[in-house]
Amino acid sequence: LVSGGAKVEDKLGVLRKLGGKADRVLIGGKMAEQLRERNPLDFEVVLPDDVVAAASFDAQADSRISRFDSLPEGWLGLDIGPETRKRFGAELSQAKTIFWNGPMGVFEWPRFAAGTRAVAEAVAGADAFSVVGGADSIRALNELGLTDRVSWASTGGGAALELLEGKELPGIAVLPTA
Repeated sequence: LVSGGAKVEDKLGVLRKLGGKADRVLIGGKMAEQLRERNPLDFEVVLPDDVVAAASFDAQADSRISRFDSLPEGWLGLDIGPETRKRFGAELSQAKTIFWNGPMGVFEWPRFAAGTRAVAEAVAGADAFSVVGGADSIRALNELGLTDRVSWASTGGGAALELLEGKELPGIAVLPTA
């Protein structure tokens, strides 16, 4: 299970539902920062070892590689770092089933896209059944030309997350009475 992006609250239910069943739960993006500060989950998650840190939230900001647990004061982690990319890639190469939702950084800015690219390539290259969900993750796959190398690319977004969480979807709920 790989999760990233900034919408932590939207993904906590799915993480709680599926995370305890997964061999590994890899977390990147803004979600990793929030879980480092307070992890409400009752299972182990793999957080980044290092990040590409930036002095401000700006595509042209000064940047450097930093330990995830000791960012310079006022700096932001805008992508997973090279050691984390290697670690996540190694984990994904061993997986038999992968669910990925959410980018590893601000992939819209080329300087902070390497983590999302590395995860996308690892998922696409894995000898695994792979499901990728969420608009940003799908966009990354499309931009990299990797969409046809995953088992399923779901554009269902929030509805797909709710389904995986076990919630009843309004459109499905009315079918028995139709």
